Amino acid sequence: MSIPLLEVKNLHVNFEAFEGKIKVLNGVDFYVKPGERVGLMGEMGCGKTTLMKSILKILPMPPAVISEGEILFKGKDVLKMNKSQLLHLREKDISMIFQDPTAALNPVFTVGNQVYDVIKYAKSDKNRKIKKEYIKNLQVKALKNVYLPDPERLMRNYPFQLSGGMRQRICISMTLASRNELILADEPDTSLDATIKDQILRLIDELVEKEGNAIILVSHALGTLKNMTNRLYVMYAGSMVEVAPTKELFNKPLHPYSQGLIDAVPRLTGNGIGEGIGGNIPNYINPPVGCRFHPRCKNAMGICKERKPPWIKINSDHKVACFLYQ
Repeated sequence: MSIPLLEVKNLHVNFEAFEGKIKVLNGVDFYVKPGERVGLMGEMGCGKTTLMKSILKILPMPPAVISEGEILFKGKDVLKMNKSQLLHLREKDISMIFQDPTAALNPVFTVGNQVYDVIKYAKSDKNRKIKKEYIKNLQVKALKNVYLPDPERLMRNYPFQLSGGMRQRICISMTLASRNELILADEPDTSLDATIKDQILRLIDELVEKEGNAIILVSHALGTLKNMTNRLYVMYAGSMVEVAPTKELFNKPLHPYSQGLIDAVPRLTGNGIGEGIGGNIPNYINPPVGCRFHPRCKNAMGICKERKPPWIKINSDHKVACFLYQ
């Protein structure tokens, strides 16, 4: 295996609350190679966004506490970086499309100001001065790339004057314009209607292919993950439970949770709708001991209630955290 661009090792993230300690990420292991397209799927509330924000170290601390683990970008631990190093990381190396565009955009600055600043700092170079006219041309191009009409007018608007879908496209335009080496896409199609969603996802796909960026795509749309990723992680209640090449995982999911997610997807061929997965995500203040999925698993054994399952290697690219395959 080539040296990972990003590697997360045994990451534990808790949140301090009045009720007690909320134990969200439970020893997450995760990696992305240069230029790789990695997908992350799982139910709402399983810790996907917490993982993405941990990578950029933008979780509010407190209440968040990273109690254990490493986040290595090109071999350097993000958790040990100073403010200057973190600023460089966010400007030049890693960019993120946030799930909520309203929270991602500053309400007191115009769209133009915000897009300008992102492009300016992403393109800045100590050895040469970037001309304002050049940045303004990139601004217009960035907004046109995400199919926004009349970009010159839009740049004079404030975020509250735009629809949710337009705000999301602005966030996507800023991320793509920065051309950073790694893109974190946290459900980038959340606020988009069906026709624009397809166009935007194709645009992200084309630009990632053209620029050779690595991308981590978080999505509930399994069809999107199937079409846009090379490798797929399945996450449940703060733990990774399976990882495999995307086609292999869809064709032969091994973990009971992975099987339940894929079986629940309606199919055009008929055969009805799958049963889904009974139960709910556990309470993170008092999560189940052992495998966190065992209260919902039809195949649970005694050992599942006592020990967290280790990664079990099925082949060189396919691993599953389940005692059924030990």
